[in-house]
Order: sequence, then structure tokens, then C-alpha cells
Amino acid sequence: MTNVTANCESIHHSLHSSANIVWQETDITREIRSQQKGQQPLTLWFTGLSGSGKSTLANEVEKRLLFNGNHTMLLDGDNIRLGLNKNLGFEESDRVENIRRVAEAAKLMNDAGLITLASFISPYEKDRQNARDIIGKEYIEIYVSTPLAECERRDVKGLYKKARRGEIPNFTGISSLYEVPKNPEIEIDTSQYSLDDATNYVMKKIAQYLKRDYK
Repeated sequence: MTNVTANCESIHHSLHSSANIVWQETDITREIRSQQKGQQPLTLWFTGLSGSGKSTLANEVEKRLLFNGNHTMLLDGDNIRLGLNKNLGFEESDRVENIRRVAEAAKLMNDAGLITLASFISPYEKDRQNARDIIGKEYIEIYVSTPLAECERRDVKGLYKKARRGEIPNFTGISSLYEVPKNPEIEIDTSQYSLDDATNYVMKKIAQYLKRDYK
């Protein structure tokens, strides 16, 4: 209030965390955990527009895997944003960080020997590639290619109507770009299949990566 400095401090040193952190090796490895569970850990990364059927399909695939004796964990976009990533918005930089964190979490779950199912719009090719780089050969991209018109017709959460009215900024497919995957391992348009048939299709496709047959 008087324009007189009330307090003055100086920084004597800074902490460079990355230079002071060393990877801690552990005796129980991913391979040991995988052998214990009798399965090949993978991350099944479901990407597509809102309303494409990603979450529904991922949920059914997880149920089928569980029925066949697998150990799984499903990471869903909305659920993650209600917890781990609740501090992130929907600007591009926040979306980038959202996918990076999910990829790191999926990698940890693969290290635990789990089959991880990740259902995220993940609209940018560079972020999906970064997820692939983080997770490694266990990353299997499943592009749920349901057309925008069908997704908007479904509009399960009423989000497209809000986006069209301008109530939701940066909404993928309307006011924000979705970059179509260039080389997904699996592609499926859920408007062309019943849920049961779509699940069967994905299960047959992932069998080669899990190195076993499925019912």
C-alpha cells in the first residue's frame, strides 16, 4: 500500500528433480507377473468420436476376456477425468497431457501383467503415437470408425446438441478436429454390427496378440 518493500527473499539453489531421480530396479518383473497370470499383457486402445461406441465395446470386450480367465483393467475417458485427470481441461495442451498420463498408467498396468483396455477419444495422431511409444509393442490401436452422422444421431449424453448450440467449446468432431488413425491394428464401424457381433469381431482380431483362441 505504501510502495515500500515489505519482504525480500533470494533463491540459493534449485532442485532439478530429473537429475536426482534414478530408476529403481525390482526383482519381480513384468515377465514374472505375466507368467503368474498366464497371459500376455496388452493395452487395447479404443479411439473414436464421442458416441462411436468405444466405451460400450471396450466394456463388452473386457467382460469376454474376464469370462475366458484373463486379468483386466478398463480405463474410461470420463472416469479418468473424474479422478486422476480432474485438474485438466479440454484445451489442446490439456488433452495432450490427459493422453500422456493415461499411457503411463496403462504401461504400469501392463507391468503388473494386466490386459488394459483404454477408451479415449484421443483425437490427435501425435498423442496416439506418443502413447504407442510409451507403452511399446503391447499397444494395440482399435479405431472405432463410426461416422460422425451416426454418432450425432445417437448423442447418448446430449453433448452434440450442446456443441451445436455453442455450449461446449473444443468438442471433437464439431469445433475441434479428430485426426483419423493412419494404421490402426483393428478398425470397426459399430453402426454395421450388433454389439455381440462387434465384440466377436474384436475378440477374433486380438486373439493373435494374446496368443490364444477365445470363445
